[in-house]
Amino acid sequence: MEDFPEMYQGKDPEDIESFQGERRKIIQPTSLKDPKLEKLKSVLVNWINSTLKEEHIVVQSLEEDIFDGLILHHLLGKLAGVLLSVDEIAVTSAAQTRKLEVILEALNEKLGLQDNSLSRWSVKLIHSKDLLATLHLLVAMVRCFQPNLELPLNVRVEVVLLEVNRSGIKSEKEIEILTDERLINYFRLCCCVRLQLHVLQRMDSVSGDRIFTLFSVYLNSDSATDALSSSDSEDPIEQLLKLEPHKINTVKRAIMHFVNKKMSTLGLQVTDMEKQFSDGVILLLLIGQLEGFFVPLYDFNITPVNATEMLQNVTVALDLLNDIGLPTTNIEPQDIVSQDVTATLKVLYALFKKHKSR
Repeated sequence: MEDFPEMYQGKDPEDIESFQGERRKIIQPTSLKDPKLEKLKSVLVNWINSTLKEEHIVVQSLEEDIFDGLILHHLLGKLAGVLLSVDEIAVTSAAQTRKLEVILEALNEKLGLQDNSLSRWSVKLIHSKDLLATLHLLVAMVRCFQPNLELPLNVRVEVVLLEVNRSGIKSEKEIEILTDERLINYFRLCCCVRLQLHVLQRMDSVSGDRIFTLFSVYLNSDSATDALSSSDSEDPIEQLLKLEPHKINTVKRAIMHFVNKKMSTLGLQVTDMEKQFSDGVILLLLIGQLEGFFVPLYDFNITPVNATEMLQNVTVALDLLNDIGLPTTNIEPQDIVSQDVTATLKVLYALFKKHKSR
């Protein structure tokens, strides 16, 4: 085994060698002094202490107070109402590990993690006082159980990715994101049902942006009426697409502003209408927000990886539109998946027309 990198001199080599054959991320010492990271740690400590105040539990250090499972056990009971049959205090390392296994299994289930291998924490990491893993876990818990808590945004740290094997240590540096402005990252991280439901409920009361009024005025103005009245029976979007390109782009920008206003709390931003709606995910979340209901995660693929899953998502979205009285005449799911601008505009215009005054 070759010497440890300078940043690990003075530490017990067994702490790192215990991860032989695995890849482990460790925060660079310089990043530990980052004011944003210090603020995040402070907010999390205050959140834990506030949550567990009635139980007279006080946390002073995330590195030293989380690893044995006591705090996580109490948080799980307080926030999710989950009571586990585990020892209140685990003294030995083996007992702490067994306790953590039970707690993290229940916690991951509440967070919606179906595959523990995809999580950024584990029993081994938490028990070894890994700060990065502990932060990822606590941030996910906040996003799920108390999403109204304001965490510092854009907290990023430089980490060393270590791979320990018999020949030595292979290391490389990379940037790890702890918090991001885009909440969609947390949807993909933990697929937390409670978080999604909370956001959708909050968005139900958000009024429409003035851009909708301008869009409506444009579509109903004399000039637009003249331009769009070539056929009373023709779909408004079909008529719109016969106008000059700059007018079409103006309306497309208005629709994107409409969508972005509604999706801003989720951290989603649409910049390419046809492409970003083609997988059905944003469309489903938008429908849920506008209509005030939650689309269960098991009804669609939140991270579609192929055309079949995208088609399934769009089919669910079009079915929902029909169910709420917005029939999508002459629009096939494949039209949206294939990024057909006419089909995409028709769907979004139908939603806009219904919700422009809300």
